[in-house]
Amino acid sequence: ETALRELQQLIADTDRQITDSFERTFQAAAENFEAVVGQLFPGGSGRLRLVAEKEGPGRVLGGGDGSGEAVGEEPGVEPEAEVQGEEDLLGGEIEIHPAGKEMKRLSLLSGGEKSMTALAFLFAVFLARPCPFYILDEVEAALDDLNIDRFLSLLRAYSQRAQFIVVTHQKRTMEAADFLYGVSMGGDGISK
Repeated sequence: ETALRELQQLIADTDRQITDSFERTFQAAAENFEAVVGQLFPGGSGRLRLVAEKEGPGRVLGGGDGSGEAVGEEPGVEPEAEVQGEEDLLGGEIEIHPAGKEMKRLSLLSGGEKSMTALAFLFAVFLARPCPFYILDEVEAALDDLNIDRFLSLLRAYSQRAQFIVVTHQKRTMEAADFLYGVSMGGDGISK
């Protein structure tokens, strides 16, 4: 019984640490997201927010039955409000509003806008939890010239904080690089 109580206390402490760490990181990422969206979508806006998870199993660690439904809720009723309580199941939502557009769904964005939104999210997380280097594989492939300029400005702005390794076919991205490593494939099918 003592071991069980200690284990339950350990689980509760771990859950609390996970929640605290997630909330701090999410808050920092949300603030950074708004700033980065302002750089990538001039005149536009965006935000990250926590919402009640609409489907899928809930967390089981530390309690709950994993059914995804809170006690006292009607089955199948999906909460719509932003989450404030600690007992709610959490999910993240990205809202993006390019200048002159009112978007309700991310699926309605163009390919370039989706890429820019993904870059904004990536840099928001990078600023919240920095790493020494990042590998970006053809992230600017769907971007037009204007958005490539915005992407390159973002890389330059944060290049003192981290090293960016960018795999690209875009000549303009290559021109902006400090170092270039070319990879080609010979007739024998071997990359060099």
